[in-house]
Amino acid sequence: MSTAGPALRGLPGDPPGGRRAMAVWGIGVSVYFVAVIFRTSLGVAGLDAADRFHVNASALSTFSILQLLVYAGMQIPVGLLVDRLGTKRVLGIGVVLFTAGQLGFAFSPSYGMALASRALLGCGDAMTFISVLRLGTRWFPARRGPMVAQLAGLVGMAGNLVSTLVLARLLHGLGWTAAFAGSALAGVVVFVLLLLFLKDHPEGHEPEPMRHQGAAYVRRQIALSWREPGTRLGLWVHFTTQFPAMVFLLLWGMPFLVEAQGLSQATAGTLLTLVVLSNMTVGLVYGQVIARHHAARLPLALGTVGATSVLWAATLAYPADHAPMWLLVVLCTVLGACGPASMIGFDFARPANPPERQGTASGITNMGGFVASMTTLFAVGVLLDATGDDYGVAFSSVFVLQALGITQILRLRKRAARRESERLVASRVETVHVPV
Repeated sequence: MSTAGPALRGLPGDPPGGRRAMAVWGIGVSVYFVAVIFRTSLGVAGLDAADRFHVNASALSTFSILQLLVYAGMQIPVGLLVDRLGTKRVLGIGVVLFTAGQLGFAFSPSYGMALASRALLGCGDAMTFISVLRLGTRWFPARRGPMVAQLAGLVGMAGNLVSTLVLARLLHGLGWTAAFAGSALAGVVVFVLLLLFLKDHPEGHEPEPMRHQGAAYVRRQIALSWREPGTRLGLWVHFTTQFPAMVFLLLWGMPFLVEAQGLSQATAGTLLTLVVLSNMTVGLVYGQVIARHHAARLPLALGTVGATSVLWAATLAYPADHAPMWLLVVLCTVLGACGPASMIGFDFARPANPPERQGTASGITNMGGFVASMTTLFAVGVLLDATGDDYGVAFSSVFVLQALGITQILRLRKRAARRESERLVASRVETVHVPV
């Protein structure tokens, strides 16, 4: 008997997929690729930013906190916009905003203007991933959902790799303004591709027209999505799995490896690259496993959280001044699994909601990891300043959020499974009565 869940079975009216779907989806995911480059560019420029704007750890963390605050706060509005306006329009707005934010950051003469630029970048970035997820559901059969989502995450991590390898070298070779302004040209390129070639859906698969578009519609979309246990479980899975790697890559990984572990910036950059490469590899594995064995979703998510906790504890509690290189390598390899594990959250929210609520439900789910990342970024910055740069104390905040997330996952898992089974039975009944 197949172990695939309701989201993975062929259903009447499924889009066909194929080469054209890959081409159109590829344009959408290229926008996300550029957004991730811009989002993570501060991760390789954290120490340079501290020198450029003359700020301490708390002020430095404010860059990423504000960016993620805007990103997280935009997720539900973006989900509603995607459901109402479609992918192409929302992605187009997003490209304009995050490109303007990257340019503004390049030329910012002051800390305040740089903050405003990162907020603008976060607003545009917030419009990309939910749009790409919806584009995938419109162009590919439902059974391809987990693999398409993991591939989108993999492409995003490739953007992180570009930041780690390419932008870091440009920054140190050409200087701050030239590196950030030059990278903004990528936003112009994907904007042109989007305008010329992207389509919201294949012919014959147009969505139902939106009948209610006022405040009542907004409240109903959010309420119905949140009422589904699968949506809430997806949010908490995303919350618990994503943030350790996000915090490490977005800001604090480089300072931790250089200042606390005594590594050179080149060696630290190599370890950050290892996180990205591990993410890309694990993403392909998780996507294949979940597509074939839907019941593996929760064990994979919780296993990733457990492994991350153990490796962080071992690294922070190591009795010597610096953890050995082998332990740092294992830590970075395990951190690479956090991104793919966070994508599992969407595999709980997707089958829990009908097509007309996919954007809203994905937006709710996507808030989880970014709220956790924002909270941890702030906590690490404050604790570093309060303890005189004691990274062991500062990074212990990771365990608090993991404990909260695991508690909520265990509380919701049975309700979500029961509700998903009910929807599976209902979909089978509907399939039987579809006229031939």
